[in-house]
Amino acid sequence: MKKNIAAITSGLAAGLFVASQASAGVPSWVKPGDKYVKCAGIAAKGKNDCGANGHSCGGYAKKDNDPNEWVYTPEEVCNKIAGAKVLTTKTAPKK
Repeated sequence: MKKNIAAITSGLAAGLFVASQASAGVPSWVKPGDKYVKCAGIAAKGKNDCGANGHSCGGYAKKDNDPNEWVYTPEEVCNKIAGAKVLTTKTAPKK
């Protein structure tokens, strides 16, 4: 019984990891052809989008405005925020 529970738990964890990685590619608000960026230095504690500072998941920022933690934003928005820094720019694929 314990082996079955462990196998089920491992399978669920792996499935959630794969799903989170797939959804991390393009934010849901991005429209085809939009430019969006990883905007660092503006994430609220626990509200970052993905890995930095030795962790690999969103939601693990330990403090507000950590210069290494980032969130996806439209490029023009990140450029307007004091203390923000564009890490990478991406263009959403056109359908």
